[in-house]
Amino acid sequence: MRLAILMSNTDESAFAQTHPKDGDKWQALLSPLCPDCTFSVYSVKDREFPVDETEYDGWIITGSPASVHDLDPWLEQLFALIRRIVARKTPLFGACFGHQAIALALGGAVAPNPNGWVFGSTETHVHAPAPWMHPGPLRQYAAHVEQVTQLPNGATITMENADCPIGGFVIGDHVFTTQYHPEMSTDFIAALIEELADQKPPEVIAHARASLPSGADNQRFAGWIMDFLRRA
Repeated sequence: MRLAILMSNTDESAFAQTHPKDGDKWQALLSPLCPDCTFSVYSVKDREFPVDETEYDGWIITGSPASVHDLDPWLEQLFALIRRIVARKTPLFGACFGHQAIALALGGAVAPNPNGWVFGSTETHVHAPAPWMHPGPLRQYAAHVEQVTQLPNGATITMENADCPIGGFVIGDHVFTTQYHPEMSTDFIAALIEELADQKPPEVIAHARASLPSGADNQRFAGWIMDFLRRA
């Protein structure tokens, strides 16, 4: 299976340089579940896009500290690519920024979270599972201050909580998203919390630190992603 990872992370700080890039994070998460998968990483924020879009069996759009409402030209390129992928019904998965970009590109809406930052380990509830998912509570790592507020046409919410009513959605069996970060390890989210401790409200950092012992169901979610991608 040939998978394209569209890396949208704009963080080029010293902190980012000491940790794996998002393309590496996603390969580390998924490759143990798909030894025959090949991954191609495109830094779309640097306007690196595939020449032949038809050679891929599935697509992944990563998270980013960028906003989907930024006016950078690469975003318009990304939105156009999303629409082409969806028109071909090739499996497309998006996490956090990717989830928001897919929603906005397809006619949905994204806005600031009413209660501000959601950071650390958080519990969401899978109440309308797609065939590759299972119902019930799910813990995931969060790092977002914007969220999808209106679904694109044809989308169905799969998970939600009080802080994030659209925690993930699907469109048919070819689009799957989550507002959260299954690619983030416990060590990475802990380091990120400390890196941002002086930049975010103290109560946000305190809550994020206190949430870490709860962990995240990354491996369970990784299985769902691969089951989704294999349906092609």
